[in-house]
Amino acid sequence: MKQYSCPFSEATLAVQPAEQPKAVVLICPGGAYQWLSPREMWPVGNAFLAQDYGAAVLSYTVGTDLGTLPLREAGWAVGVLRQAFPYLPVYIVGFSAGGHLAASLAVHAHRMNLEKVDAAVLCYPVISAGRYAHVQSIGNLGKGPCEDFFSLERWVDKDTPPVFLWHTASDEAVPVHNSLLFAQALLDAGAVCALHIYPHGVHGLSLATKEVEEPEKMRYADEQVASWFSQCLLWLASLKLGSRK
Repeated sequence: MKQYSCPFSEATLAVQPAEQPKAVVLICPGGAYQWLSPREMWPVGNAFLAQDYGAAVLSYTVGTDLGTLPLREAGWAVGVLRQAFPYLPVYIVGFSAGGHLAASLAVHAHRMNLEKVDAAVLCYPVISAGRYAHVQSIGNLGKGPCEDFFSLERWVDKDTPPVFLWHTASDEAVPVHNSLLFAQALLDAGAVCALHIYPHGVHGLSLATKEVEEPEKMRYADEQVASWFSQCLLWLASLKLGSRK
């Protein structure tokens, strides 16, 4: 595994290549922009590695009044992966607040002259700063203009890459409306979009397998929810991006 340090912050990137990778995924764990969830880091990375994807985990800056710093760190990380894997597609995979970070890069990369990804996978993502906002996540980014910039359903356009979304309808922490708003915006813009809504399950299920169970937080393995990963693999294969040679 190779480690990279961000030149303008304390963010780090851990990269594990596959033997013959078909693509590389950049994983952004959740944690309300206040902390980083280990259950959404290498358990997910190892799952992708087992399917012949290179995997990288971004430990981005967390705290308060973050502004665009995590977004710029994500752009830096994509640039590192573009150099390390110049002929492969780069996908970003984000969970909860990490899903907000991934979606922020998907919609704002061209506005901020950041490296773009080829597709985004958003897992129970924070999206909106409006009625259905996850107040802690949006609040940690900042108030005022930040709230409009980071209400991401407002910024989807023709430059937004393909997006795969999944959520549970019973998510009480980050309402499923976040994914619905983003999917509607993608469809309105004519973007490629897949949306999976599972009827049951609390927030933060990660892979929804035994490996990442947290019984004390009612996070149990769930075969139906866990199917998001195989559905995601099928969807990524359907994009047929292939080599960049």
